[in-house]
Amino acid sequence: MAPTTRSTRPDPKIPPTDAKKRRSARKSAQKSFRDSSSEPELCVTDDQKDWDSDALDEPSEPESNVSKLAKRKRASYSHHPATTPIKVPRKRPRKSRETPEGEIAEGEGLEEGQELVGVIVQAPTSGRVPPGRISQNTLDFLAKLKDPECNDRHWFKLHEPVYRVLEKEWKDFVEEFTSELTEVDPQIPYLPPNDVIHRIYRDVRFSNDKTPYKIGVSASFSRSGRKGIFAGLKSNGESLIAAGSWCPGKNELATIRSNILRNPSRLRDTISAPEFVQLFGAAKRPSDGRRSNIFGMDDELKVAPKGIDKSHPDIDLLKCRSFAVARRFKDSEVLEPNFKTKLADIARVMRPFVYCLNDMMTIPPDNDASSQED
Repeated sequence: MAPTTRSTRPDPKIPPTDAKKRRSARKSAQKSFRDSSSEPELCVTDDQKDWDSDALDEPSEPESNVSKLAKRKRASYSHHPATTPIKVPRKRPRKSRETPEGEIAEGEGLEEGQELVGVIVQAPTSGRVPPGRISQNTLDFLAKLKDPECNDRHWFKLHEPVYRVLEKEWKDFVEEFTSELTEVDPQIPYLPPNDVIHRIYRDVRFSNDKTPYKIGVSASFSRSGRKGIFAGLKSNGESLIAAGSWCPGKNELATIRSNILRNPSRLRDTISAPEFVQLFGAAKRPSDGRRSNIFGMDDELKVAPKGIDKSHPDIDLLKCRSFAVARRFKDSEVLEPNFKTKLADIARVMRPFVYCLNDMMTIPPDNDASSQED
């Protein structure tokens, strides 16, 4: 005998009175929600309404009772269950409202626990110059670094975009100047700007002055790297180009003095050349009596070096601790389009002086074969 199965489906002959009651209650709840809600009415399209279970209970409204505007409005929304909508607030982007003076209002646009520490200053878009020139914006920024309130890490961080433009401008200028300098002095190799430019950060480890930044930008050029011709850019007429040896080491200074004792003619002729005197002045002590060597440096020895008579005819050279000359420029000269060409012309006059010092620091005084006497 085959086993019998029992159907779990309801008898279709039983009138679904309870199901109709539940659908009617749900339909009333949907209608009351649509009437009380401030949101736009949620409707369904005709195709969706045919498949809705509620549409099987009651006939749809005649087409004539529905206006075209309402029909388009209902078609713009998709059908979804009649549930209470949950509004998730969108996170607004942080915006800073600026005051008429250009400063951000205190506490505006900040979240809890945040504090306004400063406003980043963007680089000026006006006053830019082509590569190989210096702009007024650069001189203005360097002038601000002379103020102790501005020569500060916090201030510098807020003005870093301005400095980056200055740095790019100085690198472009050094690159253009190097091209002309190598033509004037073939001993100077053509090096990229990063190899000759000095950092703007000061070394304050062993200094009482803890100012973190220099007040100018600079670069050095020579046959061996960063020793030789020096170009420095500052504001207020302090820009310069210099050449020589600043405070050489003990052995180098002793070699220079030994060569002066042996034969000072080459050095004398170099610093007394007409072009040299025209640019850097005569090599003699100042007439006002202040302490200075013949090159204008204030590091002259008070007494004659050990073992040398104070009445020696070349005592003015032997008492020098630095052998260097410098030429300064006004801001108006720095801003000229041909400033780099003017520097190259001065470097040409400096070249015999630099060559003479290089030989005096490297040639032993007892080497007669390499002596250069006139």
